[in-house]
Amino acid sequence: MVHSMTAFSRQDLDADWGYLQLELRSVNQRYLEPHFRLPETLRDLEPDFREALRGRLARGKVECHLRFTPADADTRLSVNRKRLETLANALGDVRDSVPQAAMPDALALLNHPGVLDIPGPDMDLVKAEARTLFRTALDDLEAGRAREGDKLAALIDARLDGILEQIVEVRRLLPDILARQRDQLLERLESARTELDPQRLEAEMVLVAQKADVAEELDRLDTHVAEVRRQLKQKGPIGRRLDFLMQELNREANTLSSKSVVADTTRCAVELKVLIEQMREQIQNIE
Repeated sequence: MVHSMTAFSRQDLDADWGYLQLELRSVNQRYLEPHFRLPETLRDLEPDFREALRGRLARGKVECHLRFTPADADTRLSVNRKRLETLANALGDVRDSVPQAAMPDALALLNHPGVLDIPGPDMDLVKAEARTLFRTALDDLEAGRAREGDKLAALIDARLDGILEQIVEVRRLLPDILARQRDQLLERLESARTELDPQRLEAEMVLVAQKADVAEELDRLDTHVAEVRRQLKQKGPIGRRLDFLMQELNREANTLSSKSVVADTTRCAVELKVLIEQMREQIQNIE
């Protein structure tokens, strides 16, 4: 199945403890290149997210943006009495040992770690939900890349049909092209009033036939078209192999153009190049 590298997914979760929103956006890139924008409180999720991406995607620039908004917390302050008693006992020991030591005031006691309970969400729960949200977004992203890949495959297949049509047209024209070449050669010789040496004429005709004979190039174009279609049915990343095949197709189209001696083959060669370039542009988005 063909997979595009272009897709987008947004997933949301609204719970009692707050709101999570996760976005995944991917575009074409030569390699897998993930970028993460996570809240500081959830920054340690990045290794898990990165590993999940590597296990599911092979190519593409992927941007992951996670937003977290905690629910409005209870504004009432709560004192941890057990912690405060422990601190008070420690201060009593200090007073006994060092009577001249200054004792902290009430505000300093409240600022001591653990004395004042600050209400907030259970971050372990938030992280677990964020991991689930990421998996859902990744599933959706992959499905989107597959849908886009199907469209790309259909576009490429249509261009391949166009290439085969041009191949058939050139093969149909070959006998007429050779005949026209012979007539043109005879006309040039006649206009120059040159003695028609049979051996020289035969040699010239052989050279013309060799130059105009593009059967080998047409056979290779057929082979490359068949290979592109075979690759479109393969599993896994195929973008780089398809890009290589576009180079091979273009090479044969250039050779066909260089061998062109009449307008008909030139026109077909130009049309081939247009079709190949259209495919190459689409293939840049294939994983």
